Amino acid sequence: MTLGDRDVRAEIPARRRVVLKTFFGLMGVASIGLAIAADQRWWDHHFLPIFYIPRSLYTLGEFCVRGVLAVLGAALVLAARPWLRPRPRPGRPAAREPPLTSATATARVLLAILLALGSSELILRGAFRYGVDQPRPEAEPLCPLDQRLGWIFAPTHSVQIRVDGRDVEYAFDATGYRVRRPGEHVDPELPTILFTGESIMAGYGLSWDESVPAIVGGLLGVQSANLAVFGYSSGQAYLRIAEELPHFRKPVAVVSLFASSLFDRNLRDDRPHFGPGMIWLPAAHRWRLAALVKLVWPYRSDASIERGIAITAAVLRANVDLARARGAEPLIVVPQVGAESAVEEMLRRRILDETGLPYLQVKLDPSWHLLGDLHPDSRAARAIAVAVAGRLQGR
Repeated sequence: MTLGDRDVRAEIPARRRVVLKTFFGLMGVASIGLAIAADQRWWDHHFLPIFYIPRSLYTLGEFCVRGVLAVLGAALVLAARPWLRPRPRPGRPAAREPPLTSATATARVLLAILLALGSSELILRGAFRYGVDQPRPEAEPLCPLDQRLGWIFAPTHSVQIRVDGRDVEYAFDATGYRVRRPGEHVDPELPTILFTGESIMAGYGLSWDESVPAIVGGLLGVQSANLAVFGYSSGQAYLRIAEELPHFRKPVAVVSLFASSLFDRNLRDDRPHFGPGMIWLPAAHRWRLAALVKLVWPYRSDASIERGIAITAAVLRANVDLARARGAEPLIVVPQVGAESAVEEMLRRRILDETGLPYLQVKLDPSWHLLGDLHPDSRAARAIAVAVAGRLQGR
């Protein structure tokens, strides 16, 4: 081996260190820049409100992410400084290991990554078999799978569940509507106010008498039919009312629900959903790892938000037109917990105001929720019901 060969080989590690340090430095600068650029306005625009997470906690999480990005960027920049080179400890000769070619090392890394991803996917498929917000079929109240809607309440079924420190009874008639007690049923021949939606309208954590449909029916002296099902999106709620409304001879009103904190459900395709052109599509089956990443990092692009706004407005418009075609009064309830944020105001304006849909916004005290759960308690449900009954009183 000549002296020139040894010099060239000695320069190779030094060059690699320079390349790596430059790369880490650029990554650090980019991370710091992202932490600065991703201000609260950017977060609010791309990370939609989530019903199960209070806005204060959501904002704190965003602040922590920006802080981690800034600290990570600073650490990378410091690591790229030329005087922080690793130096061997004196008196301890470096251990010699058989050299690995770059191809062998790369192959080992890729194999380890593939094995980790494969095993993680198998574990997640066994632990999480259903989509986000979808009730487990074996959990009470039972929600068996339905080929068209995704899931429904089990008909002719009743159960008591302990919620908020008390036993709450859920009873359903032969059509899957929630009723006061087992054995009761909704008579389709009577004048009826129909309610559609998800757990808020279904009365999660509330007895039948405390639920919105029951209170409205009692105040107006009209039979109520509670068609709401836990976890439904706007599209699922509409399709259920479209299937059930023709069975009622004298529908008085159709009351549906829209909440900005539930809007993100209308963007998910892990459940049956409406696509462009109001085409009903089956749930998309994706890798659980991808679904987990989306759950932890629920970023929404401008295009997906615009698509969700258009589809949600079209679904609610179809709901209103369906009710009017049967001579029923349509009404969309918009529960607003606390002050309305800029994102919530934007969604309400774009989906409801600009399309001229009939809606009723009901402002609720932020403390009116179940213990350890953000679902409305009996005070909030009564406030919603009184407002709805007041709007329908003339009808």
